[in-house]
Amino acid sequence: MPGMSPPPELSVVVPMYDEVAVVDRLVDAVVAELTSLGRSFELICVDDGSRDGTGERLEERAATLPVLVPLRLSRNFGKEAAMAAGLAAARGAAVILMDADLQHPPDLLPQMLARWDEGYDVVNAVKQDRGREGLLYGLAARLFNRLVGRAVDADLRRSSDYKLLDRQVVDVLNACEERNRFFRGLVAWLGFSVAEVPFVVAERAGGRTKWSTSQLVRYTISTLVSFSSLPLRAIAWLGFLTTAFALLLSIQTLWNWARGAAVDGFTTTILAILIMGGAILVCLGVIAAYLAAIYDEIKARPLFVVRSPRRSRAREAPTQTIQSSPAPSDSPAPGTSPGGR
Repeated sequence: MPGMSPPPELSVVVPMYDEVAVVDRLVDAVVAELTSLGRSFELICVDDGSRDGTGERLEERAATLPVLVPLRLSRNFGKEAAMAAGLAAARGAAVILMDADLQHPPDLLPQMLARWDEGYDVVNAVKQDRGREGLLYGLAARLFNRLVGRAVDADLRRSSDYKLLDRQVVDVLNACEERNRFFRGLVAWLGFSVAEVPFVVAERAGGRTKWSTSQLVRYTISTLVSFSSLPLRAIAWLGFLTTAFALLLSIQTLWNWARGAAVDGFTTTILAILIMGGAILVCLGVIAAYLAAIYDEIKARPLFVVRSPRRSRAREAPTQTIQSSPAPSDSPAPGTSPGGR
């Protein structure tokens, strides 16, 4: 495309939602770290429909910082969609994804790039510890990562969204058409060569987590349905257990009748109805979750919608690429080139 700058070597993608308190610290830290490495780069900050002025602050910084590319979505689509939007816009030979709260330390970037230079397609930053989190949250996170890890045949127990991806990995991710995504599981499922770099989870640089308990529950259900048939297999096991329980109850009833003991038919009937009714409702709930996921897929709506910038239509390189970037379900972003390094 005439007038478009050549793609940088590195793209850093940062999804953001109501993170105005950390915008400046994040941008300064990442830009300083990458500038010291002497590699060309772009910093793509994806504003996922923030309501606290995050998008406006990003645009203010971008006016004086050419490497900063603010990408604003039309509403809050969720972190997975925001990461997909950033991957679709990224033009670098390597793409790094990290969180905005600086719990993913920018000073780990040189180590990740060194492993990429060695020839690895994916570099995972793995947690040496999970930082300061509640006991119940930690247990739930470990159970979730174990279940999804079994579905994709990978160890996700210490995994994070802090990753470096080679260009060929990004192109494959952009070509994936599924709407219900789990980025960590999807990258593990692809099966490219992987290196690991350990890190200690830092304190949040500002603000607070945006994940509520109900959002985490919905996210867990969506991920399990998208990546595993375990809930469907659990229905079969529940059916076997219910049948076995009913058989034992029948044997007990016949035994009591043979001994001449009084059989309380009302209690037995009510108990059987409750057991069968509960099992049926659980099974219907699992099937409903899968039907809802299928419904989302067949609607084929865009995974995200990017707002057209009003005050920066004249900007060249990154902004024009972003304006024309389709959803990952359609094709990779313009300006990308397959094949990695």
